[in-house]
Amino acid sequence: MSSEVAIRATHVGKAFPVYARPHHRLLQMLSPGPANRWYREFHALRDVSFEIPRGQTVGIVGRNGSGKSTLLQVLCGTLSASAGDVEVHGRVAALLELGAGFSPEFTGRENVYLNATVLGLSRREVDERFDSIAAFADIGEFIEQPVKTYSSGMYVRLAFAVAIHVEPDILVVDEALAVGDEAFQRKCFARIEQIRQAGATVLFVSHSAGTVIELCDRALLLDGGELVADGAPKQVIGLYQKLLYAPAGRLAELREQARANPVAALAGQESARDAAPAPAAGTAADAGPEPWYDESLRPASTLAYASQGASIEDPHLTTPDGRRVNVLVAGREYVYRYQVRFEQAAAGVRCGMMMRTVTGVEACGAVTSTAERALPVVEAGTRLAVAFRFRCLLAAGVYFLNAGVLARLGEGEAYLDRRIDVAMFRVLPDAGRLDTGLVGMDVVPALAPAPDEGVAS
Repeated sequence: MSSEVAIRATHVGKAFPVYARPHHRLLQMLSPGPANRWYREFHALRDVSFEIPRGQTVGIVGRNGSGKSTLLQVLCGTLSASAGDVEVHGRVAALLELGAGFSPEFTGRENVYLNATVLGLSRREVDERFDSIAAFADIGEFIEQPVKTYSSGMYVRLAFAVAIHVEPDILVVDEALAVGDEAFQRKCFARIEQIRQAGATVLFVSHSAGTVIELCDRALLLDGGELVADGAPKQVIGLYQKLLYAPAGRLAELREQARANPVAALAGQESARDAAPAPAAGTAADAGPEPWYDESLRPASTLAYASQGASIEDPHLTTPDGRRVNVLVAGREYVYRYQVRFEQAAAGVRCGMMMRTVTGVEACGAVTSTAERALPVVEAGTRLAVAFRFRCLLAAGVYFLNAGVLARLGEGEAYLDRRIDVAMFRVLPDAGRLDTGLVGMDVVPALAPAPDEGVAS
């Protein structure tokens, strides 16, 4: 069995001592023993058990403080468990904390050799792979500088480059890739896919629902240090989102429901609505969660093209009645709006939009017209209101919005203004979704007995 199991955790627990006063730590050292306890215990993990077969990609999700990072550190051996047993079979490459395993005074080159040696490579193997590691990290001449001079992004580039070139049996990543820029993240995801296809086990923590659903074969949900759910990524992400946005007074109840029956916990609201009597004419049905606006959903990767006589302003999403939202309920209609202010007159004007995933995949887009039907002339000082009404058929996850205004310049068309990742939004999981893939198509499935072959109709 051990030859087929990469990781096995059995009733794992981890407790940390918490001291009310600094001098209590000294008193505990001077008078050890259970009879003289000067601290209380904080249980970061409680009775966590699971098995991960070789070659499986597993995402670990949960709210902040749920025990995700502690679990990874216990699995990698950087922390010892207070209770239970952990078995890990194969070479492990871990990217747990920013710069973990690096010496600040050493150069990037020296840290490559140090870190790779710790991960099990010989000096000759590091020599053979160094150029490839340096090329993947792409930090240029900084490879010869002390890592204490590195930015957070450079730390991650070098650490990830070393980890993947170890050719691990098990790759463990703890949110470190969130530090890198979008282009580097896409390169990392492509390499993770190569590692998966080579048969390695991948275990990583992510707050990105879309990434977990896209990359993982399975997901674990931790909450309060306990394993709440273990199953298909879409189902587990649905439970995670439900806990994340639950009212504080219902959190404990929802957690227990999830532990007892994950499917029922996820579908609880829907089944309750099905059992309820139909609303009277003229009254609103209980349509489940409502879309809302989350102030924290602000992109950090916005890119603006140089303006050529026009400026895009105030891009945002609204409900059809005009209420601003950026957390969307799948299946409903929304409007993507922005305004364009023209400093100069322009001809052949049309506007566009694009929605992209976290990993840069273009999910869908639209333009206000074809080039032949563009606005003939827009005078200087004009302000246009642009609106794209759409039904949200996207899978659960986080998406980024682009906006652009085109006009005829010379013999062709060019952007007067364009904004990349100018806004972002989240689509909540839908337990009743039958569509698979990134974008739904309102497919109506059907199952029926097939007619007997050879029987005349």
